[in-house]
Amino acid sequence: MSELLLANESLIRITLFLAILVAMTAWEAVAPRRQRELSRLLRWSNNLGLVLIDRLLLQLSFPIFAVGLALLAEERGWGLLNSVELPFGLAWLVSLLALDLAIYLQHVLFHAVPALWRLHRVHHADLEFDVTTGLRFHPVEILLSMGIKLAVVAALGPPAIAVFVFEVLLNATSMFNHSNVRIPLGLDRILRWIVVTPDMHRVHHSIHPNETNSNFGFNLPWWDRLLGTYRAQPQEGHAGMTIGIEQFRTPRELWLDRLLIQPLRGPASGYPINRETDAK
Repeated sequence: MSELLLANESLIRITLFLAILVAMTAWEAVAPRRQRELSRLLRWSNNLGLVLIDRLLLQLSFPIFAVGLALLAEERGWGLLNSVELPFGLAWLVSLLALDLAIYLQHVLFHAVPALWRLHRVHHADLEFDVTTGLRFHPVEILLSMGIKLAVVAALGPPAIAVFVFEVLLNATSMFNHSNVRIPLGLDRILRWIVVTPDMHRVHHSIHPNETNSNFGFNLPWWDRLLGTYRAQPQEGHAGMTIGIEQFRTPRELWLDRLLIQPLRGPASGYPINRETDAK
């Protein structure tokens, strides 16, 4: 079964990607959390255009991706988990937790270093919050993220099937927790103990820096709770909060050309963690 999944990795991932995108789009249409104010055609065409550029650059820049590197590490005995004897189930669980923690720490890093924030703010400068926001990342950030992920896989030596499952989950939860969907509050309170929900992650996309610098998790909500970055609700409520950052607030800034050059424009502002203006 594992061999079949890995042999068809690309097909499975693109199929699941499209299925989840369609499902979340339908959910957003039936039960939106917030009223949509901007043209979906404007935002979606540019956000998804960025996705296509990201994918093309990844294919051109890396001869191997995370699952392929995990297979190579298994074959050559690279990494911690290939050097110790652990039951497969435990190695699989440790791998998922370690990879998720690495993504959390990477996310914090991109908020803490002003030069990295310039890249990551392309994601935060979206003026609305929906399923395509979870796919909107600057190409240079995507390349750096892949490099970090490959370094973690090489050092950890996780089972390839665990890396495959993690990659699928990361993509799926990113679309889920960025979606503009309404979940009953009681159910949301339960779900956010096991997965990052849209209401939990929406706080992270608030215009207020103290809220932007909270709720960094993508898959699991535990790191935010354990490491003191959890914030339950936005101060202005989900319906009243302003999405985005203080810069780049006109519809023209949503165009693909502006997204690509955005890291070179303007100051890093007060959003990077521990900057003087962040404390105001």
